[in-house]
Amino acid sequence: MHDIVLIKGDGIGPEITDSVTEILAAARVEINWIPAQAGMGAFEKTGNPLPEETVALIEKHKLALKGPLTTPVGSGFRSINVALRQKFDLYSNIRPARTLPGVPTHFGSVDLVTFRENTQGMYIGQERWLDEDQNQAESIAVVSRYASERIIRAAFEYAVKHGRKKVTLVHKANILKFTTGLFLKVGQELAHEYPGIEFNDMIVDNTAMQMVMRPEIFDIIVTTNLFGDILSDLASGLVGGLGVTGSANMGDTHAMFEAVHGSAPDIAGQGKANPTALLLSALMMLEHIGETEKAEKIRKALHRTLLDKNVITADLGGDGNTRLFTQALIRNMR
Repeated sequence: MHDIVLIKGDGIGPEITDSVTEILAAARVEINWIPAQAGMGAFEKTGNPLPEETVALIEKHKLALKGPLTTPVGSGFRSINVALRQKFDLYSNIRPARTLPGVPTHFGSVDLVTFRENTQGMYIGQERWLDEDQNQAESIAVVSRYASERIIRAAFEYAVKHGRKKVTLVHKANILKFTTGLFLKVGQELAHEYPGIEFNDMIVDNTAMQMVMRPEIFDIIVTTNLFGDILSDLASGLVGGLGVTGSANMGDTHAMFEAVHGSAPDIAGQGKANPTALLLSALMMLEHIGETEKAEKIRKALHRTLLDKNVITADLGGDGNTRLFTQALIRNMR
């Protein structure tokens, strides 16, 4: 039995988490879900969008599945997601992007994984105004050898474990010579420890162009925080959008799996929510805890379900709803 913290989230969060937990139960995955609160709902109930009780539960059980959250305006948090990543040192953001059956895209064979450094770079929040009239501002990016080494090593180790052939390090070392220059240098050094994995580096602007021209040349991308934020969303766009890509935030001791799309309050409670992204995140979680066979069983059923226009949601071009999608997927597992 696996003890896993479940944060249903805001907006469509409860609908898609209910769908995913029902699917996992139907696959006979033995999970003891431990409910916790975060986001706007938690703020309205407790006055805190990230209650200490939730933090304590994640600290204790080390695993969490999280629906989309809304960060309350003026709550003191730039982002609850960022706060969770920093609190538990979830330094590795892993975002697979794979072409799925039945999902309309312009590309037919995308299969890449983005590794984004989650704790440093431009997202450390070190900003300040340079004048009293607030007409000029500066933001500081921090890149360390320690943080660079662990995210790049994580990308190489993932390649070895999953039979991947190539790691592409993305940088802007031609301009940002100290920060991303250091990131590139560390990658070049580490590449020698993995002679069986092809390694190359690419400037970020060229990477963006190549991803939409020749996405098949990429296998694993590893990069810094800001570049990873942008390129992982671009990769999702290649395969149908944020609604069909999963995400994991991994550290050495804790892990959090989440859908990266928004909470979509405008369609909450209407049965229009697509649970695919959160389900794919949950499959990454199952692989992490050793339930690989059941993860593959669910994945195959998902692929069959995505081909049925009568059950998939409107964002995928279907006539179905959240409930019909869930029921069909469960039938396809039998």
